[in-house]
Amino acid sequence: MAPWLFTSAILEGRPIDVFNHGRMRRDFTYVDDIAEGTVRALDHAPQRSQRPADGCNLQPGSSDAPYRVYNIGNHQPVELLDFIGALERALGREAVKNFKPMQPGDVKATYADTEALHRDVGFEPRTPLAEGLARWAGWYRGHKGL
Repeated sequence: MAPWLFTSAILEGRPIDVFNHGRMRRDFTYVDDIAEGTVRALDHAPQRSQRPADGCNLQPGSSDAPYRVYNIGNHQPVELLDFIGALERALGREAVKNFKPMQPGDVKATYADTEALHRDVGFEPRTPLAEGLARWAGWYRGHKGL
């Protein structure tokens, strides 16, 4: 959501709200990395195993209905102001920043733990932030006819 909201505001000259005065870290993941991780996870579906005699202690990755949940993220949180700076460079325009305090219920840092994804599927998102935002900016401009 942030790339879309920030991009439209920057290109339209509207201010963007920057919470906690930009002192936040987020894990931004390029959409192609998410798609690739999802497809790779499909190619490594857990296998069904025999049900234990007592029907108890089923393991999610090896039961009658096996599944795995993977966190597909970039696992490299960046400062919000660094994200905004990279987006500004990709767009060739500076954002009008409206610095605000922390929102109630928000957290200062989030990031993806991709250990299980790497272990089971052999994949980690690798698109650097600046490269992903440059691709995003090109797509957005084309989509909007700018």
